[in-house]
Amino acid sequence: MIEAVDTRARGLRSRTGDKVGAASLVRRLDWILLAAAGALVAYGLWAIAGITRHDVSGDANYYVTRQAAYAALGALALAAAVFVDPEYYRRYRKPIYAATLGLMAIVLLAGAVTRGSKRWLDIGFFKFQPSEFGKLLIVLFLAGLLADRAKRIGDSWTVLSAIGFAALPILLVFLQPDFGTAMVYAAALAGVLFVAGTRWTHLAILGGATVVAALLVLWILPASGHPVLKAYQQNRLTGWTHPDSDPSAATYNVQQSLNAVGAGGPTGRGVKGATQTNLGFLPVHATDFVFASIAEQRGFVGVSILLLLYLLVVWRGLKVIAGARDSFSAIAAGGIVVALLFQIFINVGMTIGIAPITGIPLPFVSVGGSAMIANLLAIGVLEAIYVRGTARRRR
Repeated sequence: MIEAVDTRARGLRSRTGDKVGAASLVRRLDWILLAAAGALVAYGLWAIAGITRHDVSGDANYYVTRQAAYAALGALALAAAVFVDPEYYRRYRKPIYAATLGLMAIVLLAGAVTRGSKRWLDIGFFKFQPSEFGKLLIVLFLAGLLADRAKRIGDSWTVLSAIGFAALPILLVFLQPDFGTAMVYAAALAGVLFVAGTRWTHLAILGGATVVAALLVLWILPASGHPVLKAYQQNRLTGWTHPDSDPSAATYNVQQSLNAVGAGGPTGRGVKGATQTNLGFLPVHATDFVFASIAEQRGFVGVSILLLLYLLVVWRGLKVIAGARDSFSAIAAGGIVVALLFQIFINVGMTIGIAPITGIPLPFVSVGGSAMIANLLAIGVLEAIYVRGTARRRR
């Protein structure tokens, strides 16, 4: 549980002594976390170079070059985030929330349509997905909300307020439609509520309400002739529960993913021998099913290295939570770590058949600029929390 903190006693004015110089910030970085995140990005670039070498005729390095550019932008965002005191996110949580909702509303009204979904904003020189950045921004807003009400965290109204504020972006993302990202937002909400010290009874009620909502969306409403999900989303869920029902259509992706993972064996087929990836049998092999492509090319050893790097990042993230200087920092770090862990679990799980296909990218690996930059920005926020927690403990 996180200790209740009086906002007047721990506000910006009381933290004038917490300012840390640039040199001190660099010295106090969590270098293990930074190295693990850097290793994940490097590993992902190496994997993408082999996975996408046949995707663009005449340019074997097309995707890896673009991904490297996105990683460079993400590294700059990470560095900038380190120098921003997390308290400012708490202070300006309302503008952050309003801007996030505004961007998502613009996506629904004027976003570019890709594969039947409106998820992107095209501003000419850059096409980005606001919902990816929303994963971090919503966590920062909810952390500020719960930290300001730390002494009333046991009240039902505090929990309901957090759920109500989170419901708006979840709904906007769901309407895009992007069921996977909506699930990530819900997981982040659960994470911040848990770290904030919400009562177990409230968490149990929230869990029960989630089950009821799932039954309404997946079973009760469709059975009454009022489907909520798109047809392809329903097929994905049906295919997950009945993987052999339609191997030529609804469950084709899952079957090909399982074939790719199984074909990799202990050490993999290598780049040239990965027929599932190279010949296009495995769909979206650089995004949704990139883990299956890595398993085919690099085998059990290759994916084990990848998962161990993820474990290292999550472990250091938990260290950041434990060493945070105040409740806001701890709650924000908790939400970031839970959201990251949830994305890893769902993406890996859907490639091996233990989770439904939702389109959630594999952090730091899947091709995509918005996800790469947003994830590295989140690491920067974790580092900012860590260095200031270290500075306070040393004083």
